[in-house]
Amino acid sequence: MLREETVFGPIHSRRLGNSLGINLLPTRGKICNFDCIYCECGWNADGRDDTVLPTAAQVRSALEDKLSGLMLEGTRIDSITFSGDGEPTLNPEFPRIIDDTIRLRDAFCPEARVSVLSNATRVHMDEIFEALRKVDNPIMKIDAPTDSLAALINRPAPGYNVARVVEALKRFEGDFVLQTMFLRAPDFDSGSPEVLFPWMEIVRTLRPRLVQVYTIDRPTPMQGLQKYSVEEMRSLVAPLLEEGFDIQFR
Repeated sequence: MLREETVFGPIHSRRLGNSLGINLLPTRGKICNFDCIYCECGWNADGRDDTVLPTAAQVRSALEDKLSGLMLEGTRIDSITFSGDGEPTLNPEFPRIIDDTIRLRDAFCPEARVSVLSNATRVHMDEIFEALRKVDNPIMKIDAPTDSLAALINRPAPGYNVARVVEALKRFEGDFVLQTMFLRAPDFDSGSPEVLFPWMEIVRTLRPRLVQVYTIDRPTPMQGLQKYSVEEMRSLVAPLLEEGFDIQFR
């Protein structure tokens, strides 16, 4: 399910409301330093024909055109959301694009929030962290509490290290959203004690202002994956709810 425009939508998001999407990656391909077994965009190998990234100037122009049109229509935007076909922070002009987006948001729809969906692999880089600190919703992913499990779920590029990601996320001092996929596969189960308990310890360490626990919603590139029900996920993370963590389920 590749996005064929740099600015797309708005679409209704259960988490973010009426969301206008921004894809900082190719419009007919996929670039990501993860290759998640559940990714709705498919495998990285299936989206390599297009490797052209939009420039900051192109993103700014497309976003300004879209926002001005929506303003004339009277369409309300709740979130301007960086998602797209892969990891948005891989675009080399990501910090500049964030600055441009905030300026345009303030001019056209100041009530909207700016959100970034990221796999958190580049938060340790100062320029990426500083850009993410400027947005309203830095939504950072940790699906696995160990490198070996991340290798099964996320299939990251070489060098990924869960401990380094956790250490980098501490710099937010809890002012971020943590997102985690719960699923069952032949080789692992997100709800098993050996996965769930160390993940909950990461949550306790980082103390994010919001935790989003979700499960499979669309067809996945790997076959044989099973989703969780909301009731199952709520039961699994009940200790965190009792400790006062704000957790969304979907």
